[in-house]
Amino acid sequence: MLRPKEVCRLLGVSYVTLRRWIKEGKIRAVQTLGGKYRIPESEVKRLLSGVEVKEVKAVIYARVSSSNQRSNLERQIQYLTQYCTAKGYRVVDVLSDVASGLKTNRRGLMKLFNYIVNRQVDVVVVTYKDRLTRFGFEYLDYFFRQYGVRIEVIYGEVPKDAYQELVEDLLAIVTSFAGELYGMRSHKKRCLVQGFKQLLEEVEEND
Repeated sequence: MLRPKEVCRLLGVSYVTLRRWIKEGKIRAVQTLGGKYRIPESEVKRLLSGVEVKEVKAVIYARVSSSNQRSNLERQIQYLTQYCTAKGYRVVDVLSDVASGLKTNRRGLMKLFNYIVNRQVDVVVVTYKDRLTRFGFEYLDYFFRQYGVRIEVIYGEVPKDAYQELVEDLLAIVTSFAGELYGMRSHKKRCLVQGFKQLLEEVEEND
């Protein structure tokens, strides 16, 4: 992100001209919390080359597993919005879910699928792979690419503070399988789930 003074120097225009271009939509810019303009470097390169770059339509997707993680959800959206601005993407929609990554019928995810199959988006932007799904990311990636849509993951490894969310998903998986094996109300199912919880606690204590 470049400051107006630097952009004016690179493009050889006055600040008055730059402000007019911003208002006319000739160049994309973002305003900081203090009201200052910042211009993506990609916009300067586009104007200098004289070539009109094809607009890239993006959908932002963010997710947390529980309502007490709302602040984390807001941070994800903020990071992703800044990322799209810096890349020069036009954000079509900002989608979010408060649900486990194991849940397949999330409202935001379903709406994202509609954008994909209706060919209304070029790229889906997420912070980490597991924001889209806990398992099977490769399947989603393949599905999206069939409609010419790519997934851009900003960060690589999942942060360490995501441990609790992973534990909750593991417990959900064990509970589901135990219910299938012994019945949801059976004593064996409760024993298996309780034993797995104790194992996780012991692992955490010895970590």
